[in-house]
Amino acid sequence: MSSNYKDKKVITIGVISELTGLSERKIRYYEERKLIFPERSSGGTRKYSFGDVERLIDIADKMEDGMQTFEIRRMEQKKMKNSELRDKMLRGQLNAAFNLRK
Repeated sequence: MSSNYKDKKVITIGVISELTGLSERKIRYYEERKLIFPERSSGGTRKYSFGDVERLIDIADKMEDGMQTFEIRRMEQKKMKNSELRDKMLRGQLNAAFNLRK
């Protein structure tokens, strides 16, 4: 089995719409606003993952709470930067603790 089934992009937009309660148009809008990133099949069909389902529900909740798409995108970018920084710090601490070199 793959490393994480939640990351496999295998679900079509129609199924995503049923799972999330969001219209296909709204899902495509979130993609246009760079909030969700489906893969495309060779025929151009959008493919989503279970992680994308969770992400779409989170986006819809934030929108319902009055947030704008640019605010959600900014929050996600900040979260990614913090995650990258945390990973660098952890690698540095491990390298120092075990006297490792790159």
